[in-house]
Amino acid sequence: MKTAVQFGAGNIGRGFTGQLFSESGFEVVFVDVVPEIVEALNERHGYTIRIAAEPEQDVRVNNVRAVSGRDSGAVAVEVAGADIACTAVGVNVLESIAGAMAAGLELRMRKCPDGTLNVIVCENMLDAAGALRDMVMRRLPAEAQEWAGAHVGFTQAVVGRMVPVRTAEERASDPLGIRVEAYKRLPVDADAVKGELPEIAGVEAHSNFRAYIDQKLFAHNAGHAASAYFGARKGLTYVWECMDDPEVRERTRDVMEETGQALIACYGLDAGEHWRHVDDLLRRFANRKLGDTVARVGGDPLRKLGREDRLVGAALFCERQGVQPAAVAEAIAAGLAFRNPDDQSAAKMEAMIRNRGIRGALEEITGVGPESDLGRRILGACEALSV
Repeated sequence: MKTAVQFGAGNIGRGFTGQLFSESGFEVVFVDVVPEIVEALNERHGYTIRIAAEPEQDVRVNNVRAVSGRDSGAVAVEVAGADIACTAVGVNVLESIAGAMAAGLELRMRKCPDGTLNVIVCENMLDAAGALRDMVMRRLPAEAQEWAGAHVGFTQAVVGRMVPVRTAEERASDPLGIRVEAYKRLPVDADAVKGELPEIAGVEAHSNFRAYIDQKLFAHNAGHAASAYFGARKGLTYVWECMDDPEVRERTRDVMEETGQALIACYGLDAGEHWRHVDDLLRRFANRKLGDTVARVGGDPLRKLGREDRLVGAALFCERQGVQPAAVAEAIAAGLAFRNPDDQSAAKMEAMIRNRGIRGALEEITGVGPESDLGRRILGACEALSV
């Protein structure tokens, strides 16, 4: 049986890529550091995903096992024999897995020097694949570096499936159970692939991959965050409530209209296909069964309002394409007004604005100068919202 090594058995690893690999006939070997997860996977050799739809469906993921991420020797053996590898560990954990991955590749070079291995990188960071490749290469001797450069592909993926955070009650009832939406497309960077990818359900290899990265960030992520920030202004709790509110839905759509015009202009996307994608995103945001909250989607605003992130990055991208980001600026202002005392980032942002005023805090939070065109646009929207 073909083997897929999945680094990370969390929301994406277990709730998305693990399903794709299992459905494609792979044995899925999870690498994780949570003992309860590792033990449960090895005891059960499977788990159930609940698809949040009408009606809800349960999908069984079979042929799985796990090794502890703390056992670098065991992880290296799995990498050496894998047909495909994948990461979904979080960008801050990539350094922690690079050593075992490097050891596995060096072992693989000795065992099957003519074969190729591709590592699908499902991390929420621009060029996470390049970052992981560099981390691994630094840990390889010169001979293995040369071999890996020719035989190992680190290919970036764009993860679109929405997987809400599990509640404490859900985790207590079943450490492996997980709830996800039905969407299961996984675009990957075709130009980074070495040899050929094995056939994997849902995996789509595309060139011109920066277009897919920016489409995810400036259509999906920007629209999702905008809906939460606009919804928070009206005291809404769930994202589906935001989509049920005509005003919030319309303002969210306005944001996605602006970013869509810029994406089409920049990358030559098929306009009809992109607008169908936007309509599908709005439909998916409205999924009540996901139970996704405004607090989660709008959470960590200092990161999400950063200069390169989903909203400010979208506004600057629009400006570069000659699109005036009026609705995006309003979403940024709503984000600056986001308040949640249980969110450390939101509390820190509130203190910065209180101590320095919105004009003084704007550049520190967003990286946008108050005298720039975008800065003046955001400050005008903030004034209208009394931020």
